[in-house]
Amino acid sequence: MSAPLPILLGGLLLLAGTAHADELRNRASAIFQPIPEQVTEVRGKTINRDQAVLGHKLWFDPRLSRSHIISCNTCHNLSIGGSDNVTTSIGHGWQKGPRNSPTVLNAVFNSAQFWDGRAKDLQEQAKGPVQASVEMNNTPDRVEATLKSIPEYVAEFKKAFPKDKDPVTFDNMAYALEAFEVSLTTPNSPFDRFLKGDDKALDAQQKEGLALFMDAGCIACHNGVNVGGQGYFPFGVIKKPGADILPEGDKGRFAVTNTAADEYVFRAAPLRNIALTPPYFHSGEVWDLEEAEAVAIMGDSQLGRQLKDNEVKAITAFLHSLTGDQPQVAYPVLPASTATTPKPE
Repeated sequence: MSAPLPILLGGLLLLAGTAHADELRNRASAIFQPIPEQVTEVRGKTINRDQAVLGHKLWFDPRLSRSHIISCNTCHNLSIGGSDNVTTSIGHGWQKGPRNSPTVLNAVFNSAQFWDGRAKDLQEQAKGPVQASVEMNNTPDRVEATLKSIPEYVAEFKKAFPKDKDPVTFDNMAYALEAFEVSLTTPNSPFDRFLKGDDKALDAQQKEGLALFMDAGCIACHNGVNVGGQGYFPFGVIKKPGADILPEGDKGRFAVTNTAADEYVFRAAPLRNIALTPPYFHSGEVWDLEEAEAVAIMGDSQLGRQLKDNEVKAITAFLHSLTGDQPQVAYPVLPASTATTPKPE
């Protein structure tokens, strides 16, 4: 006996839905990759666990700053998406930084670090904020003096860098921070689960948003494992946003290359966990993904397309599916200063 019509239709709809999900997944898998469960090597070298353990402490130690107030976690707070959720970070002497603090989560997957890509990797990046006068305002010599004044740190550096005659160095501080930072990944997002074959990981609106994200051309800048962070593009390919969003004085990568073609060029922002890290753009002047703000601005400025309200909502829903499991990082107990530790200034 033939199946009743409603059941037959339901089966056909289920098959159609599965076929659509498979087609969408196949398209997406050619453009994106899931976040791996863990990173075990960087630049072809296996992660050194002793260095990572040391880097964990250094990440939270404010004594890397001249004031003994600011740590790496101050501007890249691991409890709120790896950034600080303010327009621009507050640094030494209450100075405001020039750009919004990018998330450190999944930064290991970026082709370069900072909005203008001036650091080639996390090890090089780790040295920048420590020395920047507007951030931690310290010097390599003073950092080394601080670390060498603390016996527990001296022992940990020797353990982490056993082949070095003088292991407590500014360079090794940066290597240790990098070894820790590569653990700050966020696997198992709904989008990742969808890529791996779970049709139900994304709802209908998120699937619609994913299709729009690809069809509208967002993938030209936002692709790969980190959904961005791989290339440099002008902010305002089609139409430049106003000076409130694109400050005229910040010419982006031009400051690195001194090449006219790089004026107002920035590294494409990685979009993993984007729902957790407002405000948006290098200026930090846009606070909402939806509500005709970040998504709509990018459609207008980069694609020359006035996105409809339902399209903005669908793409925003898809962007929310990029939030993965947050790293569970315990706040460490730091070794005590000694009489020879440089005093805060």
